[in-house]
Amino acid sequence: MNIVVRTALVLACLLPATLPAAPGAVTDQPLPLAGPRPDAATVQAWQARKFGLFIHFGLYSMLGGVWHGKRITQGYSEQIQSFAPVPIGQYEALATRFDPEKFDPDAIVALAKAAGMKFIVLTAKHHDGFAMFHTAQDRYDIVDATPYGRDVVKELADACARAHMPFGVYYSTIDWHWMHGQYRPDNDNPITPAQADFNVAQIRELMSHYGTISEVWFDMGKPTPAQSARFARTVHELQPQAMVSGRVWNHQGDFSVMGDNSEPGEGMEEPWQSPASMFPETWGYRSWQVRDDLQGKVRENIARLVRVVSAGGNYILNIGPEGDGSVVPYEAGVLRGIGAWLKPRGEAVYGTHASPFKKLDFGYATLGAHTLYLFVEKPPADGVLHLPGVVDTRFGQAHVLGDAQASVGSVTAGVSGASVKVGGLGKAGYMPVLAIPLDGTLHVRPDAVAPGADGRVDLAAAQAEHFLNYNGYGYDDPSTLYKLRWHAQAGAGDYVLIVHCRGAHAPAPLDVWVDGHPHRLALPAGEGTASVRVSRDPRAFPYAMQVELTPVAPFHKGDRLPATIEAVELAPLVHPAVPSHGG
Repeated sequence: MNIVVRTALVLACLLPATLPAAPGAVTDQPLPLAGPRPDAATVQAWQARKFGLFIHFGLYSMLGGVWHGKRITQGYSEQIQSFAPVPIGQYEALATRFDPEKFDPDAIVALAKAAGMKFIVLTAKHHDGFAMFHTAQDRYDIVDATPYGRDVVKELADACARAHMPFGVYYSTIDWHWMHGQYRPDNDNPITPAQADFNVAQIRELMSHYGTISEVWFDMGKPTPAQSARFARTVHELQPQAMVSGRVWNHQGDFSVMGDNSEPGEGMEEPWQSPASMFPETWGYRSWQVRDDLQGKVRENIARLVRVVSAGGNYILNIGPEGDGSVVPYEAGVLRGIGAWLKPRGEAVYGTHASPFKKLDFGYATLGAHTLYLFVEKPPADGVLHLPGVVDTRFGQAHVLGDAQASVGSVTAGVSGASVKVGGLGKAGYMPVLAIPLDGTLHVRPDAVAPGADGRVDLAAAQAEHFLNYNGYGYDDPSTLYKLRWHAQAGAGDYVLIVHCRGAHAPAPLDVWVDGHPHRLALPAGEGTASVRVSRDPRAFPYAMQVELTPVAPFHKGDRLPATIEAVELAPLVHPAVPSHGG
């Protein structure tokens, strides 16, 4: 079937075109769920910090991953009560010997600063239910049940306040002590109404007695949507600007949390954090952990930090102090090594935005207010760093951060993008960073799908950038898709956009965004197609047409695409020729 006939047939069933946009209501990004939320300035400040310290410290630290002389290899060492397992009475008795006299909060804050970290989060209560703060809800806490008798959360919060270091707390919504040892091994316990009340009471204590809390790192459990909303609301009522982690579940968090030691493989449009441990086997102290190749571990975490920041996220790296409160020397060495690398290169990390490039063959990038930063993980043999797709951009003279000896040429533009030649990087240390000043705005032409011979552009789902909802109904709830995005090589004019889909249970509405303009479609039940007439707007997206599919706007965190999208077609609309009338 030729394109003219095909287009004419499709036009017969087109739905109304662009929707009217109510001010502030129509957006192609998910909105937070209802309830009090931190303001935009708080969110931006949180995102700008980029690198922070996680601390897993509790009764489990005394055991160091060993029970009755046996190394417990299953699970994380902070969950040894579950994995050994340790009878609850014997685990409770550990408190009578818990005396972390070497815990030095000011030294820990100083270590975090030396590492270049900009915030600290401490486990106020882990799954074992033992509170590292003074709680009035029971006596199973570090003040009432131990010879130490001091509030660790309070001491670290005060040390952070003295050093102007943002401080946050981790809080597990499951509690093996409160549950009298009745728990599921996967930590996906539903939260009973009575336990939810207990949690809320402790959350109120943490939000009321420890100064300004920058974030609350909820974890585990399988609360109901109403319970998740209650936990988040309790935080925000007392600490309006505290950022709540996505592991409060049911999309109630203020930032998404990746899986342990994981990074997103897809696009991210909201604040997010990647939590990492020194070793994937554990977060709490493990006495028998093999700790070798210190410099290799430093480089590993520099690389992880760079990947996360280049993708637009925050990286929080954990240490697990020993039972006496002392920091493991190896872990302190790793932090200091990262800090030494960051000291001359911090401007390429803090306060930057995600890389404007889909992929770079030599490493990674971040974007500052007036500077493009390039992280050279794999120096090319010819010394030329290629920046694909860069157009219409003026650059200043580049230099290597912290290295006056490296030679850097001028940035040159070509048909496929820009490039810059650097020399002498062999002496610049691990992951050298090139800073390229920008004279104006950086413009990058996106990778775009080319049209076929008939002018039609076929956009397969596999070619799209996928955007996911994280932190849904519990830790093991899979992420869901809320947006697909393509770029197409399409010139000015009108098009018929055809969506091929399957799996809708009933006729389902969908928004199609073309160059930022929304259109409404009704997807058929089962398997089929739906079509709409669209127009190219090169003023909004000058280098390629942007096509997005989302739930009907305004939509919220957790909303998903209503069907499986298999492909999208763009067919140029051929207008009938206007006859000329000669005299």
